[in-house]
Amino acid sequence: MSGWTVIGVLVVVSLASIAAWYLAPKGDNQTVWRSSVILTLAMCYLMWAITYLAQLHPLAQPRRSDLRPEYAE
Repeated sequence: MSGWTVIGVLVVVSLASIAAWYLAPKGDNQTVWRSSVILTLAMCYLMWAITYLAQLHPLAQPRRSDLRPEYAE
């Protein structure tokens, strides 16, 4: 696991967004369709990336609670 995974997924999401832009069905709702798909991809990516990075580099270190206080440090 590395931080390069986040960049790789960003490239995939960017390509999917570009594809959604050009493959959007023509019509009155083309702008709505494009915006919905691209925003959905962007928000899903952000949620995944934040969760992934939080697990990759946690802010708080886990502590064992089943140890006696003198051995907890």
